[in-house]
Amino acid sequence: MKVDWSPLIISLKTAFLATFITFVIGIIASYFMSNYKGKYKGLIDGLFTLPLVLPPTVVGFFLLLVVGKNGVVGKFLLQFDITIIFSWWATVISATVVAFPMMYRTSRAAFEQIDVNMISAARTLGLSEWKIFYKIAIPLAWPGIIAGIVLSFARALGEFGATLMIAGNIPGRTQTMPVAIFFAVEGGDMSKAMMWVLIITVISIAMILILNYWSEVQQRIIGKRWK
Repeated sequence: MKVDWSPLIISLKTAFLATFITFVIGIIASYFMSNYKGKYKGLIDGLFTLPLVLPPTVVGFFLLLVVGKNGVVGKFLLQFDITIIFSWWATVISATVVAFPMMYRTSRAAFEQIDVNMISAARTLGLSEWKIFYKIAIPLAWPGIIAGIVLSFARALGEFGATLMIAGNIPGRTQTMPVAIFFAVEGGDMSKAMMWVLIITVISIAMILILNYWSEVQQRIIGKRWK
């Protein structure tokens, strides 16, 4: 039996890119919110966390309103003959949106546990906010950031509802492993569905083990630097 491996390739490309985007945006947003004391903190935090509590189909619907042909972003991109809906970029966008709260919540908790006296001392010594961010805050919050990366990757890899709504099920283009599993079960091909289930499970476990090991190594390195 000839197996089409495109769902595996598409899922990995999507998950890695979505995880990278959530990593960059997530740690910036979480660091900002850990220091923000304004009256809109609760509202902003709620908006950042919203994709975590909303059903994936609702997230997909909102994404359709934004990036669809009649959406604000969709109409703008159409002027350049660019369509996001039912493209690979749609899978990346949906995976990024649903994975972002994982990175944000975990990183924010890690940043909030940093001793404020260390940050104050760094400011007293004349360090800029940027240097405090990447030389002090990120190393100290690294275990939490690693946990956020793991959770974000797992969430992006397993995204289904929003992906199906804005990217569809186009073999070789937008069909990810979760989508392939759903349609394999719908078509009664349980052996094919089981194959994708096993693959996605093995990949998720492997990523957790690798990143946990990397986190331990980084912690040892950071510990030696601070001695």
